[in-house]
Formats: sequence, C-alpha cells, structure tokens
Amino acid sequence: MNFGTYSFRCSFKTHAVLPEYKGSTFRGCFGRALKQAVCVLRTRSCDDCLLSNQCLYAKVFETLKNPPSHESSRMAAQPHPFVIEPPETRNTHFSPGDDFSFNILLFGQAIESLPYFIHAVILMGQESMGKRIGPNAGQFDLTSVWRGQDKLYNQDDKKLHQVPAISLNLQPAPSNAFDRLKIQFHTPLRLKHENRFASELPFHLLIRAVLRRISSLLACYDGAEPALDYRGLVADAGQVSIAESSLHWMDWRRYSFRQRQDMQMGGIIGDVLYSGNLQPFLPFLEFCRVVHIGKQTTFGLGRFDMDPDLIF
Repeated sequence: MNFGTYSFRCSFKTHAVLPEYKGSTFRGCFGRALKQAVCVLRTRSCDDCLLSNQCLYAKVFETLKNPPSHESSRMAAQPHPFVIEPPETRNTHFSPGDDFSFNILLFGQAIESLPYFIHAVILMGQESMGKRIGPNAGQFDLTSVWRGQDKLYNQDDKKLHQVPAISLNLQPAPSNAFDRLKIQFHTPLRLKHENRFASELPFHLLIRAVLRRISSLLACYDGAEPALDYRGLVADAGQVSIAESSLHWMDWRRYSFRQRQDMQMGGIIGDVLYSGNLQPFLPFLEFCRVVHIGKQTTFGLGRFDMDPDLIF
C-alpha cells in the first residue's frame, strides 16, 4: 500500500487558544479548508452534488457506505484515506511566533493529491482556529512540509518537491520468540464490542481491531484484502493474557459543526502488558502502530506504540 507521513511545520501569527487534545480542531478546520479549496458547486450536502464522485473533498472526507468496488469485503464503510496526528502538546495558549507541527498520513491514491492538502493547510492558517478570543485569533503560517528528512515544500519559494511514495506492507514475523509485549496508547482508543464501547482490552479484542483495520485499508488502497486466517488468529489471540494494565477510560468532548452539537468521544488510554505467544501478531501490530486503529482515526485517535524493551 502506498503510504506517506507528512509533517506540516507552522508558526502562529496571532494569539490562539486550543483544547488540550487538538485532533477534532485540526480535522474540522482542515476539512472546511479543503472543501473551500476544491468545491465547485458550493453545495451544502455532498449527497446532492452532481460532482461528488469526482470531488477530492467527497472522496477524502465523506464516508462511503458499502463500497461498491469491494462488495465481497466485510467492510460496512470505506476507511478514510488519511489520518491527522495533531500536535502532541497539551498546552492550550499560544502566542505570535510560537511554532507547532502536525502530521497528515495519506494512503493510496490520496498521496497524489498532496498539493491540494498543502493548499488547504495554507487556507487553514488564514482562518481563525480555536477559541474566538479576538479578531483574527488562531491564524498561522505554513512554513514547510517534510516527509522524514526530505523537505517537500517551504514558504519562501512555494514550490513542491515530490519524492516517490513508500510502500507500507505486512512484514514477516521475527524468527526469535518472545512472550511479553507492552502496548502504550497515546490517544483514546474507541472500540465497539458486542455493540458497546469497550472499557477493557483483552488481547483478542485488540487483534480483532487490528485485523479489521488492515483488511479494510489494504482492500481499498492496495487492491485486495490479505489472505489471512482471521478466525485462527483471533482464536490464538484468546490464549494471550493481560499481565499488567493501567488502561483507563478518558472522556473527551468535541463540538461538531455539521451536527451543531457537542459529542462524547471518550476512549481507552494508558499502558497494557500482554503475556503469551505474541510472535505471530507482531507484523499486524507494527502495521497498525503506523496507521492507528479503532473509530475516528482521522482525529488521530487510536495511536499506540510498542515498548521495544519488552518485545524480545
């Protein structure tokens, strides 16, 4: 699957007040800016738009139910081809000249639309982001865009220097066995199990979410689901136990401009140490460590790391 992580480095021009967790703010502002950048008919609803099948905004932001090109898939809806990783700081107050950065992850053909996404971020900076504390509050400049060590765009020449996309694929499992693995969730993980949001995370539930994320992304953006023994993997995951856990539920609220109301967006956060035969699952966990798991990944939710000292 073609994949890219792009770091947008910015500097505030005016004072800004943002929430502690900034994923909803950045995704909302980015979505409105992208629609402003590409929408031709300025229709209120993409469902009623004649051009929705060709529109970048609709393809990126609107949820496609029962994707027609993947009728044999288990997907109920096509995953979005992007994830926004907001600034990690919990600081809420910013002054003119303060720098910040955030990441946009792109999958498949969405990478080809990077110039539109850069333009959308420039438009974001011209609008007010965050709390309205005064005229022009929350405005910023996009100073550069990077992928790894490669600078793709800078504010001075305003030219985009493309680099080839990289491929994100499942890697073979390591040959050396290990029986302990620590998972650290940095942003809330929202998983539904038996039609309820889970407040605990047995290993089989984690692997179910991981396999769903992998199969849907590869089906939509790599041409086909991987040939995996899903039932066997879930059954084996049921033999892995929790040795230690500091996982807890974190409530988080966001305001939805589309629905004109506050929405509850809580999820699981913290650390969990698993014990058992973990070697077969490492390729799947490593893949999802990059692309996030669970619901609302476009907000940056479901981001986790694995403690390398406890893998082998």
